[in-house]
Amino acid sequence: MGSAAAKGHSLAFFAPDEEGEWSELRVAGTGYAVLTREFWTARQRQAANLHEVSYRACYKPQLPRLFIEKLTQAGELVYDPFAGRGTTAVEAALLGRRVASNDISPLSRVLAAPRLEPPDPEAVARRLERIPSGGAGSDGVDLSMFYHPDTEAELRALRAWLLEREADGLDDGVDRWIRMVATNRLTGHSPGFFSVYTLPPNQAASAAKQRVINQKRGQTPPYRNTRELILKKTLQLLKGLTGPERANLLDAAGSARFLTRDARRTPELEDGSVALTVTSPPFLDVVQYAGDNWLRCWFNGLDALAVADGITMSRKLDAWVAVMTEVFRELHRVTRPGGHVAFEVGEIQRGTLRLEEAVLPMGTAAGFAGLGVLVNRQAFTKTAHIWGVDNNAAGTNSNRIVIFRKR
Repeated sequence: MGSAAAKGHSLAFFAPDEEGEWSELRVAGTGYAVLTREFWTARQRQAANLHEVSYRACYKPQLPRLFIEKLTQAGELVYDPFAGRGTTAVEAALLGRRVASNDISPLSRVLAAPRLEPPDPEAVARRLERIPSGGAGSDGVDLSMFYHPDTEAELRALRAWLLEREADGLDDGVDRWIRMVATNRLTGHSPGFFSVYTLPPNQAASAAKQRVINQKRGQTPPYRNTRELILKKTLQLLKGLTGPERANLLDAAGSARFLTRDARRTPELEDGSVALTVTSPPFLDVVQYAGDNWLRCWFNGLDALAVADGITMSRKLDAWVAVMTEVFRELHRVTRPGGHVAFEVGEIQRGTLRLEEAVLPMGTAAGFAGLGVLVNRQAFTKTAHIWGVDNNAAGTNSNRIVIFRKR
């Protein structure tokens, strides 16, 4: 497909100027436009601080923002069926849209919902003073390789207090905010986390792995003041939040739906109610959710293995396609006529497996019109450096987003 022909394609509204590289993707004998360029900056922390909650395999807020701004109006409903940390939900709320968010893991709601109701930092400080700093006792889970004994005592007391408040129906927005922040601060590789030096915060090393890390580094867990770190992270998340953004968040919170379901069956969402879906599904067996989230699940009273069992982690493409085919049928049901789906598929197996070639037929079979594929290609990033990945290798610095419209 030549440049002139491609620019007449339905993806052209994403490229009003001459920037970008156009090509054609042949799927089932049909040509789809592919537009490749840098759609948003590769620099770190170029979005609202409220997004700075680490989670494995999450995308940048600029990705949903691109589609929310171009394809929806204020007050319309934006949905993410595989919500993760809630990037789409938070960005949609900041932009004045209504929000629906779903994930089979209960951790998603823990991390996402409280950020739609940002508290007064002074209220957080007062609440932290009420929480005991010890006395919770042990539950048989050995955490000594991660935490100083005094830090562990504070953490266990905080966990017990929050879970008891939730069980008694007494937890409020401030409690849920503290729980979200603490969940995010459990482990990491800087003094801003509760733990000794360990893997980056979007992963959690096993107890055995952490013992090896400690031995290799000759380290023992230092004391971390959990209250001070929770308050510090609170201030960082809320920094720069404007009055209109805060108002938009609170307005979205009033009608937001945070579901914990299989994305193939979401009866809480009405037929034709969603203007835009922006999502990134689990990719085959790339991410090990139970291993990455076992400590977060422990803190929140969840069974990590039970949660992971519900997540689609197929090793074979055919099995993954079978599940996602049903997801697309459900997305077609909930999408309004003229609404859109932006389905981010990344790059798998060092770019040798292009999931868009499987996703486009699924979406069209469900009744959507396939518009094409946007490829956001970026320069070297800090994240790539952390994981020792070369520039634009293994999908680390690029996003592949398949775009559909409901007829």
